[in-house]
Amino acid sequence: MTESSRSTEQQQADMPDWEKRFRAPRVSLPDWAEDAPHRSLFVSNATGTYELYAWDRATGEQRQVTHRANGTTDGVLSPDGAWIWWFDDKDGDEFGIWRRRPFEAALVDGETDEPAVPDLDASYPAGLAIGRDGRTAVVGRSTDDDGSTIHLARAGESPVEIYRHRESAGVGDLAHDGSLIAIEHTEHGDAMHSALRVLRPDGSAVAELDDTEDGTVELGLEVLGFAPVDGDSRLLIGHQRRGRWEPLVWDVSTGEQTDLALDLPGDVAAEWYPDGSALLVAHSFEARSDLWRYDLATGELTQVPTPPGTVSGATARPDGTVEYLWSSAAEPSAVRSTTGAVVLDPPGLKSPESVPVEDVWVEGPGGRIHALIQKPAGTTGPLPTVFDIHGGPTWHDSDSFAAGPAAWVDHGYAVVRVNYRGSTGYGRAWTDALKHRVGLIELEDIEAVRAWAVDSGLADPERLILTGGSWGGYLTLLGLGTQPDAWALGIAAVPVADYVTAYHDEMEALKAMDRTLLGGTPEEVPERFEASSPLTYVDAVKAPVYISAGVNDPRCPIRQIDNYVTRLAAREAPHEVYRYDAGHGSLVVDERIKQVRLELDFAERYLGK
Repeated sequence: MTESSRSTEQQQADMPDWEKRFRAPRVSLPDWAEDAPHRSLFVSNATGTYELYAWDRATGEQRQVTHRANGTTDGVLSPDGAWIWWFDDKDGDEFGIWRRRPFEAALVDGETDEPAVPDLDASYPAGLAIGRDGRTAVVGRSTDDDGSTIHLARAGESPVEIYRHRESAGVGDLAHDGSLIAIEHTEHGDAMHSALRVLRPDGSAVAELDDTEDGTVELGLEVLGFAPVDGDSRLLIGHQRRGRWEPLVWDVSTGEQTDLALDLPGDVAAEWYPDGSALLVAHSFEARSDLWRYDLATGELTQVPTPPGTVSGATARPDGTVEYLWSSAAEPSAVRSTTGAVVLDPPGLKSPESVPVEDVWVEGPGGRIHALIQKPAGTTGPLPTVFDIHGGPTWHDSDSFAAGPAAWVDHGYAVVRVNYRGSTGYGRAWTDALKHRVGLIELEDIEAVRAWAVDSGLADPERLILTGGSWGGYLTLLGLGTQPDAWALGIAAVPVADYVTAYHDEMEALKAMDRTLLGGTPEEVPERFEASSPLTYVDAVKAPVYISAGVNDPRCPIRQIDNYVTRLAAREAPHEVYRYDAGHGSLVVDERIKQVRLELDFAERYLGK
């Protein structure tokens, strides 16, 4: 053993568990090429920055294929396995172009891969589908000036615009033989509930599906994928007709819809098995998930064995096996197979486990609220407690591994995560409930769980921290102003702080979402923006505030954060601000660790251990 390796091993041995969890190599579920299934693409932080990796399963070789200071995670492998497409933005601002490189190409430090569609200017991405012919792609784009556009691009030809609208839209899928293109659009103005349209390559419409309830309430639709068979016009879609997400098969040529009506509680999604004979069903219920196989000929539903916890992604392989990314709150993520093998096991530092999560249901003003609780093993309350609020808002916390909450637990804190109204996974009515009183409704649910945590003896009411990132950061700042006596400390990462300025500066797709949530623009419904903006209540904030922000963030832009901080500084309210050179979060492990350390230190200085 060399002196260098001994030094590295000693450094790892001396490293606290919370830091090991961030540094341990992680991998995403590998994507594989439809016509070359031995070729795969995945994301890993093995070098200390999240980048794309090519994997040739036939030889076992794995190669890093992107190398950028702020990392790369958006990549697509062409169906023939010949090309890797990746999205090239500037320092995390999400505005850029697609580039491509041959699958076999070695990484050359400083190399610039070729533009995949040279005649398309930079934009925000809005979906991508690559054809099996190796020369066709459907590219979705979004800009402030043009709204949403979709282009058909063929090698050696200028791209052709086949769709344009001011409202948000994106590419869903390209049929197996390239004859049909499915898109999701929100021309009706409801960015939370897409309609579907199927186009020919020339842009002419083949079919349309726009779900409404009683002719007024929009129901969501989503593209899950065309059947993987030439000449097959069946499109697998998700719908909300029974108040939750479910799959159905829509034959876009005949209009026939086959409703699967799967007898599973909670939300259900699906994807095709490679031969088109069955569906791999992903089932999510009460913060946990599992997998099933649905035979389209017989209607038989068979469970695919997975451990209790959360399946974050799954894919059926040509040999009939299923690979899936699994974790629980206690156990780190791993890519597993139904063969029993671990598909990808990165060498190096292994992530320590954490503590399991406990379920709590609390009666709230809009119904029962599901909260997930973690606390240090062997402890009893009252404990200093962190309310770690998820982003989205259309997202939910689950029984899955997360290094951030585990770090708080390691430092003696209980962690409470709340699936407030607006969260997914509890039915359409729960997700849609936050409209017009944005932020305030979520905080009513968080307050109900906070009261439970104090009354139950779990939480010390004098040492309650409200924290979160993105939408969770927004709720943190809004909660500190509207519930100033409830929280001892606030820690907000990449938050919305000044809603009006955020609206004017953010990317176009988020403007559409805000118009849906609040019922219009700041000029049309100023009273709603004012009621939902943390800036409105900044002078009521009593707790010390810590804010971290990416200077290139297109989702929660820096100017609106500066406006909020200026108001805090004007009255000398205790606060700290950390700005870093990235976008909506960082893909650099050292930067993530630095941010967590700063948050832990901030809490210790104001609350003590």
